[in-house]
Amino acid sequence: MRWMAWAILLLLAVGAGLAQDDPRVLAARREGRVVVYGTMPADNFEVLAKIYEGRFGVPVEYWRAPPDRLVDRALAEFRTGRALFDVVIAPSPVMRILKQQGAFASYASAAYEPFPATGRDRDGVLSPPYRLNLYTALFNSRLVRPADAPRSYADLLDPRWRGRLVLADPTLNLGSAQWLLNLRRVLGGGWRGFVERLAAQVGGLEESILTIPSKVVAGEYGLGIALLSYVHLFGRQGAPIDYVRLDPMLAEAHHAAVASRAPHPQAARLFVDTLMSRAALLALAQAGEFVLLPGIYPPIRDAERLRVMVMEDYDEDTYRRAREEWAPLFRRR
Repeated sequence: MRWMAWAILLLLAVGAGLAQDDPRVLAARREGRVVVYGTMPADNFEVLAKIYEGRFGVPVEYWRAPPDRLVDRALAEFRTGRALFDVVIAPSPVMRILKQQGAFASYASAAYEPFPATGRDRDGVLSPPYRLNLYTALFNSRLVRPADAPRSYADLLDPRWRGRLVLADPTLNLGSAQWLLNLRRVLGGGWRGFVERLAAQVGGLEESILTIPSKVVAGEYGLGIALLSYVHLFGRQGAPIDYVRLDPMLAEAHHAAVASRAPHPQAARLFVDTLMSRAALLALAQAGEFVLLPGIYPPIRDAERLRVMVMEDYDEDTYRRAREEWAPLFRRR
């Protein structure tokens, strides 16, 4: 597999300054494992896990879930004093909610140094953004001719897609709600009307964005609002999938953090060091991720030509009010 070749390179590059008898490595081995909660696709996370385990000899356990489920589980564990997780890697809104609740500890990794100072977490709790998830409309390239595919946000409202659009329910899904709210920055005064008309286009609502690509590939829907990285993830398996080159393409930033009650704190810090290294980010880019390294792009057609706008975060009250307003529009169907 291609990712294994990159894993070997990464194994040679990550943690080159840490000898096997380094006290930090020995402490992590005594702890016995590291537990990571996140939203990254399991196949891509496996790249990191294999490298980390090969370099430090510490097993990695990974629990993947949609953002809302991750928040619920992590907060429930933290509040009861029974946290099982050591590290969280997730979108910015998730990370900021957990940070506000005290679920994370400060950690100043040396791996953060190459990242720009602007935009860093002032409290030193969250890592700098290390990857972006770009939101777009996916379509089945066998069922939709390129000439018929949408080319803009306005094209998503074309009558031909009425009842044929699938979306993660924004009254339940944090990522979908963030995308809709940030569209105001793109559409300006026409935003509210766009949201209402988009809701009328929806033929199916999913609890999670994770299930949308498979439904598009299966031909159940003509379009699906989901992550651009799925084009590579499903495409490398031979699935007929393409995407709309939206301009700009809204993107959510992802961070990492060490749990404040981490059962395996040294193993957690070494994992964050590994994740944030240049070599790790290069490997993730080859696996289809948009990492924050200048000039580095995933193997997705036209990736280097896209204009990207990083989405803003909102507080919990903003999400609550938006969901209440959208509830009549996005009724489950």
